[in-house]
Amino acid sequence: MSESPLKRLYKHARHHRGRLAAAVFFSITNKLLDLAPPVLIGAAVDVVVRKEESFLGAQGITDLGDQLLLVSGLTVVVWVLESATEYLHQWFWRNLAQTVQHELRGQTYTHIQDLDMSWFADQARGDLMAVLNDDINQLERFLDGGANAILQVLTTAIAVSIAFVSASPELAAWAVAPIPFILAGSFWFQGTITPHYTLVRQRAAELNALLSNNLEGIATIKSFTAETHEAERVAQASDAYRQANRKAIALSSAFSPLIRMLVVVGFTATLLVGGQRVLDGVLTAATYSTLIYLTQRLLWPLTRLGTTFDLYQRAMASTRRVLNLVETPIEVHDGDQNVGNASQGDIVFEGVNFAYPGREPVLLDFSWRIKAGSTVAIVGSTGSGKSTLIRLLLRFHDPSQGRITLGNVNLRELRMAELRQSLSMVGQQVFLFPGTVRDNIAYGSPDASLADIQEAASLAEASAFIAELPKGMASEIGESGQKLSGGQRQRLSIARAVLKGAPILILDEATSAVDNDTEAAIQRSLLHISQNRTTLIIAHRLSTIRHADEIVVMEAGRIIERGTHEALVAQDGTYARLWRVQTGESTPDSALEMT
Repeated sequence: MSESPLKRLYKHARHHRGRLAAAVFFSITNKLLDLAPPVLIGAAVDVVVRKEESFLGAQGITDLGDQLLLVSGLTVVVWVLESATEYLHQWFWRNLAQTVQHELRGQTYTHIQDLDMSWFADQARGDLMAVLNDDINQLERFLDGGANAILQVLTTAIAVSIAFVSASPELAAWAVAPIPFILAGSFWFQGTITPHYTLVRQRAAELNALLSNNLEGIATIKSFTAETHEAERVAQASDAYRQANRKAIALSSAFSPLIRMLVVVGFTATLLVGGQRVLDGVLTAATYSTLIYLTQRLLWPLTRLGTTFDLYQRAMASTRRVLNLVETPIEVHDGDQNVGNASQGDIVFEGVNFAYPGREPVLLDFSWRIKAGSTVAIVGSTGSGKSTLIRLLLRFHDPSQGRITLGNVNLRELRMAELRQSLSMVGQQVFLFPGTVRDNIAYGSPDASLADIQEAASLAEASAFIAELPKGMASEIGESGQKLSGGQRQRLSIARAVLKGAPILILDEATSAVDNDTEAAIQRSLLHISQNRTTLIIAHRLSTIRHADEIVVMEAGRIIERGTHEALVAQDGTYARLWRVQTGESTPDSALEMT
């Protein structure tokens, strides 16, 4: 039997035991004080009815005025203490809820960042957003109110049962008779509604995923005039969420009315049987009054069990999703060696095999040495393994066989953060953050001076267009840099990589989104950028890489040609044919066309 989400949650939040204990203490104390007024009402009735023979009179307080004054004074004290403990239990529970929510969201997000890239390929971004936001918020709502409600119902049941048994075992039996049925119904409700709320959370995640993807791809939707189609898909996903909630609502709405029917049995029995016992002289009017009020205190809160269990089940369904994510194992583990001077050494692939999950191998017994400080280029058709080499070098994945070394040290043994700090990456798909031009160039180097930022922009041939922006370096670029053109975004990405100053520079189709003039400018800047760096360039425009120290041609996960541009053209092989196609000397061969 799997461990309950509540126990799993406690393990993650056990360092808050002190706060939790305080919250529980003040919840219980507050409820005990809440039960005191019925007792004081009974004492007042006792004074009025029995006068000097009252319970207080038997304790030596014979003056009736003094008795009433004492009851009144105790009432004030009880109300003050009840108000104080109500404030304290709310303060502790709400702050605990906010703290646990904050920590769990941070822990979940940090863990997600540590997961390997293969895991992300199987995840929907909207689903992850639902976990980080709505699911964790559901947990916060339960800790904010539901936990206190459950504690106070239990406290009431125990305290009132003791009081009833002490005063009249017969009445106690009638008063608590509905409770076993109420509890049985509550547990049945809990077990029955759990899968429904699990489905609700799943449908919510699917809807979030669809909305997230559509907002990201709004330009594509508009260009294909697919607005109606997407609106229908959103409507279907939203309706699926509504239908899942409808089934849960049907159950949760029926719970409280059914519980009320059981409650009225106990309350009516107390009225009838207790009243008869007073008439028979078995019970005093004061005790009868107290028990009537306590019955109300005991049974009516049980009518809210449906709402409380509803909140609990929603929270537990969400907690299960959050903790399943937090406990997802990390496949790519960090090393324990410092990079140090290794980043200045050669990069060596030795007999590397690699396949993405569920797919055919991308690299087969791949071996290659990249000399430190050299500029090397990789070309090949789509799927030949070019970008996979970069992903392995960044340790987004680990090879299934063979090893990759940097300065004669296996990448698996190096601290991952230091390894990645040694690499500057400009990818084919540029991602910029909301903020200013300066913020984005300095993203990997937050302490860089304005002069350094401007120099990096100049090397990336970005200075001219930045100067034309309304506020220059201080100009806002919008979400994902949507206020800039593709070429401008790419040049900012290059400037960001240059500023990082890492000893290894990787350009993965870095000129794919720029025009010919910009490409020529970037080629000029590469002569400066690549100095004193090991530079890897993946490109389908061969003119970009003709000055590389070495060019390798890949096909089906293997190197089929290697050499300088001139040497490869002279070989009259695959590279030479590609060169002739791109320079217009021959007709493209679809089997060899670069993408």
